[in-house]
Amino acid sequence: MNSIAILDLGTNTFQLLIANIIDNAPVVIFQESIAVKLGEEGIEKGYITEAALDRGLLAIKQFKKSIDYYQVDLVRAVATSALRTAGNGAEFLKKIRLETGIKPEIITGEREAELIYHGVRAAINMADEKCLIIDIGGGSVEFVICNGEAVFWKKSYDIGAARLMKQFHHLDPISKADINKLNLYLESTLSMLKTQIETLKPKLLIGSAGAFETFAALINPQFEVSFENPEFIIDLRDFAIVSDFILKSTHEERVRNTAIIPVRVDMIVMATLIIKYVLNQFEFKGLKMSTYSLKEGLLFEYLKKNTQ
Repeated sequence: MNSIAILDLGTNTFQLLIANIIDNAPVVIFQESIAVKLGEEGIEKGYITEAALDRGLLAIKQFKKSIDYYQVDLVRAVATSALRTAGNGAEFLKKIRLETGIKPEIITGEREAELIYHGVRAAINMADEKCLIIDIGGGSVEFVICNGEAVFWKKSYDIGAARLMKQFHHLDPISKADINKLNLYLESTLSMLKTQIETLKPKLLIGSAGAFETFAALINPQFEVSFENPEFIIDLRDFAIVSDFILKSTHEERVRNTAIIPVRVDMIVMATLIIKYVLNQFEFKGLKMSTYSLKEGLLFEYLKKNTQ
């Protein structure tokens, strides 16, 4: 095998990574991310609207052109929260297979957390230090307590930014009442996470791509997502300043801020509140961001299994 394409079909965004395999190591030659908003207007009701399905299929067809252009040998595609929980998710994947030949696999939340761990472990040298990885998607949030050698606990919760936005973001800027309601909801929903953190005592918080890339861009205007430099240190004081701005900002103010990509303009509010909740509840000595996430995890896992 000389080349591989990895597709991550997320709730907000579909992502493509194409890499050549040289001396058992990946050399990324193409990446693309397309905002599809699969969860828009339907995620809380358990289905994906026709308009969202059309956007998703169009994105896959665009990816297929790149896959064909680079004459990729192997294609691996995984679908996550929105397609996992939607009543019409399987029907959509069948349509993708028929119209593009690409065969996505719907993965469980546990499997998603596992792949995120593989991606983050390739980006950040955790060694034997216990860390909490958090990956905030549109449909789900994954938590992994781990070190560089092993996963001690992992869980996926259906509390992604798109789902929470429908429930808790009613005013612009978000009201203190809604923030309080969300915190109470997180308190009751994440009781198992609380128990595991108190038992295992991770000291470093690692954010996996997504919203954390927006925080990095807000802190450092020169920040760019890079496969070659996948680690970014986020000073907790800088995060406090950025999160304060986000929570006080209006939709229009966020739209005007070029560090916030359009698909995250509103969902970044929910992502901020999830991270603030975790930081306020537990004591972490630092916060890092990994630009590697699920798709890189799938890539590195595949290489480890198949290029020994």
